[in-house]
Formats: sequence, C-alpha cells, structure tokens
Amino acid sequence: MNDKLINLLQLAQSKHGYVSEDAIQAISDQYGIPKAKIYGVATFYSQFRLKPLGRNTIKVCRGTACHVAGSLDLANSIRNMLGLKEHEDTTKDLKFTVEEVACLGCCSLSPAVMINEDVYAHVTEESIKKMLVNYK
Repeated sequence: MNDKLINLLQLAQSKHGYVSEDAIQAISDQYGIPKAKIYGVATFYSQFRLKPLGRNTIKVCRGTACHVAGSLDLANSIRNMLGLKEHEDTTKDLKFTVEEVACLGCCSLSPAVMINEDVYAHVTEESIKKMLVNYK
C-alpha cells in the first residue's frame, strides 16, 4: 500500500511541483486511503513538499566546511533579507524558496550557495544581496 501511495504522491508532485490539498483529497477519494495516512507518508519523506516552491531555489550548504565558514548565519540572513518568518521557506510572492542542504560538494568554496543551477563561492551577506537582484 505504501509503495502505491508513494507513487501517487510522486505523480501529484511531478505535475504541480508539490502535493496540494486537492491532490491529497483526490487520492483519498479515488483510492479510499484516509487523508491522515496520506499526510503521514507525505510528511515522513523529505522529498515531498506540501507547499509550492518559489521560482528560484536558494540552497545554502550546511556541510562541515560551510558550517565552519558561517553558512547557518548566512542562511538566516538570507531568510531575513527575503522577509521570511520562522518556519517559512518560500516568499509570499513565490519568487524564492530557501533550503539548507547537507552538502553541495563545493567544500573549497565555502560557504557555498546554489541558486537554481548557479553555484556561488565564498558567499557573504553583502554578496548575496547583489546576486538576488539577478533572479526574477
């Protein structure tokens, strides 16, 4: 049952970029799966999102080298810059989503940030401000 449910959630997310409330309701109605079970699976696996992603995804590395170089403070600064409150990761205008990731594989560039497919090295609060204006 969980395999089937995971496949259904993957399909829903691939269509919309996230698993919407409507998708959860449709899965529940069509397959007779309680919504609580669907939510349980969708929230257990980190690859599922229950909210839409921003047009631009900012990934802040929190690996050891980046952590030592201040990436956690940088991530908080980015969230503050974008006006995100605690536990928010996407701006209200859906322009940006901020994620902390385990590793970007750029230890010699720490702290490293990836925006969409662009990797930035030795990022500071000042440099990120300049970078963000390039994304719509």
